[in-house]
Amino acid sequence: MPARQDRPRFVIQKHDASRLHYDFRIEVGDVLKSWAVPKGPSTDPSDKRLAVATEDHPLSYIDFEGTIPEGEYGAGTMLVWDTGFYRNLQDQPVEQGLQAGKIDIWLEGQKLNGGYALVRTGEENWLLIKKKDEQADPSRNPVKSEPDSVLSGRSLDEIAEDT
Repeated sequence: MPARQDRPRFVIQKHDASRLHYDFRIEVGDVLKSWAVPKGPSTDPSDKRLAVATEDHPLSYIDFEGTIPEGEYGAGTMLVWDTGFYRNLQDQPVEQGLQAGKIDIWLEGQKLNGGYALVRTGEENWLLIKKKDEQADPSRNPVKSEPDSVLSGRSLDEIAEDT
């Protein structure tokens, strides 16, 4: 499936692997650039969430829910916590921003909306930061209040039971 650069997609997958985390992925070219976010995304601009770069994933992974078998990379149960489209807020292409160590994007998801920045702080370490905009809400905690899949409505436990 070719990338649609006019409407690139994003996904956040809740992943119960060796430890629970959230995989933040954005469509860039013909891959999903990926970061593991241990605490999940925030809607509070004062929260700077660690995001550790991981390997690129194929675009087909964008709607994956299920259990990855033991012994395989990423073993554990995964659900689609949020998904939608994003817009690049910078003049330079996203690829160049990633190489330079900073991107600013606008998410149009089912749980998350508004501006977010990804800023590199080390070789693999980045920070995922909510921008101060009309979508910012320090009192909202969607990681806790909206834990289930936006695709199936199921929890991690329900998905694990079915796979």
